[in-house]
This record gives sequence, C-alpha cells and structure tokens, in this order.
Amino acid sequence: MNATWTEGYVAELDYPHSYTAELNPFRMALPFLASGLAVPPVRHACELGYGQGLSLNIHAAAGSAQWHGTDFLPGQALHAQQTAEASGAGAVLVDQSFAEFCARDDLPAFDFIALHGVWSWVSAENRAVIVDFLRRKLRVGGVVYLGYNTLPGWSDLLPVRELLLQHTQRMGGAGQSLASRIQGALAFVEKLGQAGAGFAQAHPAIAQTLDELKNADPRYLAHEYLNADWQPMFFSDMAAALAPAKLAYACSAHHESERFTLSPEQQALLHDVHDPVLREGMRDFCVNQRFRKDYWVKGARRLSAVEQAQALREVRVVLQTAREDVQRNVSTPRGELRFDTEVFKRLLDLLGDHVPRRLGEIERQLANVALPQLVESVLALVAAGVLASAQPDAVAAAAKVQTDRLNLHLMVRALGSAQVNDLASPLTGGGVALTRVEQLLLYAALDPSRKPEDLGRLVWQVLQPQNVKMLRDGKALETEADNLAELARVAREFVRKRLPLLHALGVVPNVTKG
Repeated sequence: MNATWTEGYVAELDYPHSYTAELNPFRMALPFLASGLAVPPVRHACELGYGQGLSLNIHAAAGSAQWHGTDFLPGQALHAQQTAEASGAGAVLVDQSFAEFCARDDLPAFDFIALHGVWSWVSAENRAVIVDFLRRKLRVGGVVYLGYNTLPGWSDLLPVRELLLQHTQRMGGAGQSLASRIQGALAFVEKLGQAGAGFAQAHPAIAQTLDELKNADPRYLAHEYLNADWQPMFFSDMAAALAPAKLAYACSAHHESERFTLSPEQQALLHDVHDPVLREGMRDFCVNQRFRKDYWVKGARRLSAVEQAQALREVRVVLQTAREDVQRNVSTPRGELRFDTEVFKRLLDLLGDHVPRRLGEIERQLANVALPQLVESVLALVAAGVLASAQPDAVAAAAKVQTDRLNLHLMVRALGSAQVNDLASPLTGGGVALTRVEQLLLYAALDPSRKPEDLGRLVWQVLQPQNVKMLRDGKALETEADNLAELARVAREFVRKRLPLLHALGVVPNVTKG
C-alpha cells in the first residue's frame, strides 16, 4: 500500500478481531473507588484507533454512552461501521487519520477517551496531535484510558524487534506475503540464537519469547512489531507527555493489591515513596512491566473515607464464569495467587448463582470479612476476568435490545467465520468470550425445542462443508462419527453450564429462531 497515507503503519494485514475489556468505561468505577476517587459520569466516549471496532461496538451496544471513533485503515473502518449499523447503537465511526479526526469541529466534548496499544505504534507527530486533542476535547473530570508498551519490560526485546523489522523488510522475496516474511524473520532470529549469538546468551529468556511469538497470530505480530514507529515508554515519560493536556495519573485499570503482586521487601521499599510518578516507575522495575493499562484524569475529585466506603458498598458485581471453571490459582508477578483460600471460596460460592450483588450485601453475608479485604479480593477476581461489575438494571434493560441485535449479527457471521470470539452482555456493559463453536451452539439453541444432540448435528452441518474439524487432545478428529460424538459432548456441557450463565448475563437474544 501507499506509504504516504499509512505513515509507516502496517496496512497489509488487518488487525485481529480482538476484544479489550479495559476499553469499557463502566469498568473504571471499581478501580477509581478503590483508589479513593469519584467516578465521573460518561455520556460521550471516543476510541482513537479502534481496529476492527469489536470492543467499541460491544461497549456502544451494551452501555449508555454515545461513541465516536476513528481508524484510518478503510477495510477495518468498513467492518466496524457495518457492525455498528447491525446493533443500532448509533456509534459514529470514520476512517480518518488522527490529524484529520482531531481537527474536526463537530465532535462533542468527551467524558472518556481510549487508546489501546496505539500510542506505542504512532509517530511523535501523531502523539502530539493526540495530546492536543485530549487537551481540547476531554471534559474537566474526564478520563483517558491508555494501554501502552512500557519499560523496563521491553528492554531486552528492543534489539530483537529491530532485527525482526530489518529482516522482514530486506529479506523477503518478490510476491512473498507479509505473514510469510514474519515467519521467516522469526526462524532467522531463532537460528541466530542457536548459533551462539552473544546477545541471546546474555538474555536467555528471549528463547522462550521467540517460542511464544512463533505461535502468535501473524496479524498481531505485524501490528505489534513491524510499524515504522514503535516506542515503549517509561512511566515518567508518559506522565510528562500527557502533562500539557492537564492529565494526572489516576490508577491502573488492573488495580490489584500490591500484597498480591509485590514481595514484602518490595512493598516496604515503595511504602515511603509518595511521589506517584516515581512510585509507579519503581513498581514497573519491581515487576519488569512490559505493558501498562492506566487511567488518567483531568481533575480528580478525592473522596472522604466515608464517601469512599458508601460508594464501594453500592457497587454490584457478578460472577461471569461458571463456578466450577474458576481456576484454583492465577499467575502474578509475585507468583501464584490462590483462589481456593477461605475468603475467595466463600465469595465465589455466594456469587455462584450469577445474580448481581452489591458489595455491601456481600459484606453482610460474609461474616468477619472487612470491606477493605472484600474489595481487595473482588479486584483480584475482576483482574482475572472471573468477576465483572454489573450495571444498574434499568441501564441493562435499555441496552438489551441493542445487544440482542449485535449478538445475532455476530452469531450469523460465525456461520462462515471464526474471526470474532466475543458477544455483548448488557449486564456488564462489556464482552463475554465465546468460541465459534459456542456461538454456533447458542445460535442453534435459540429454538428451545432442540436437544443437545440436535445442537451438535446442526453445528456439524455448518462446519463439515468448510472442512473444519473438532479437536480432541489437540488433534483433529477425522471421521464424521468422531466429530459428531465430540460435538454432542460439547453441546451437553454447553447446555448444562454455559447456557444458564449466558442467560444470566443477558447475552442470549430474546428471539425464537425459526
């Protein structure tokens, strides 16, 4: 493609159809309150660089905000616009460059502006355009979400990225696809390490990273590693860059307790550091942070201890995973965080019916669990994707019509594509992960007269002509009988476990499929 309009950004491969929960403005309430900050209302929201627009469209349909956004790759913008039309949520999506979009005089003032990854992949000139836009178009009290590559976590991979970029640009044959050139570059870097390159010997963890990259989606690799502009930043540099827009750091979008993520020695070291910029930078060194997900605010209002406790007790949460599927532990920078301890077990058992509950109600029912400990546990489960904040019933009911239309649209797309793996929940205002097979099972189950074995056969009628086979133990099943048997098993589990959860989250459209 013409490098003039792409400005060095990868345009040969579209960005994956991925969903990012942190782009949901409703999600910021719990981290803000846990940090002692008032939660601003969000009426107008904007995403800069929305990719395929899946996250934006889910949040536009499932929430109450009016959304705007731009992504300058026209194929991605067209897909996002068609998805927006299907939901009827009224999202206004264009394919303008940042310079064009940010100069418009017909945009509202925004309460929430989001960028995920984009900041790290654009030029210094575009970053200046973005900061000026934030200065002019973010309301006082408004919030910016920024997901960006950071240092020191990327330090050892900076030279590897440069080598991948140079090999991809210089060694590909005529007519060779970008995806093929990426795989060739990865193989070359691996061989360089195996040949005893001093850099690889000095950074042995790179071998494991290369193994992970070999199995990654080439579309992700292209956009993460191969843009002409690629700039991880120290937290202090980010704070300085955003200062002209009058933005101050609010909190992490993954606001986990330092008790779960830092060692006692690290916690003691940070205890007496009160400067927020230095403190966050030191924390990044403690955990070797590679990617940050941060909220920044233009004029924060601090809550009193009484206001904070009252507001936290009004927050509703819901279990968005089947209780039996909650993992016993998750990995943190400090090690394993166990979810089978007494407080976590009691909390998860109470929420196992997938009915939203206020933290104040949970506090009363879980005797001897103080509010700070409860909030700490809830935040850890939210960060792990186990719990989600629940919107007010009136907001969820109003969004249900839009999410029903969007989910039907995405399920119909799943008949011929495995690109999208999330549907919208009006209860959480966000996305719920479903594989293609699960979407097809849900689509078939919209007729309540169908039994699990019927669902499996209907899904096979979709997959077989496309030469798509089920997997068992990582291996494709070859015979029709084996595929039908596996689909029948999967369908029974889906009806027993996943379908009730999807009903509770409002994901199942209120229609009868003929």
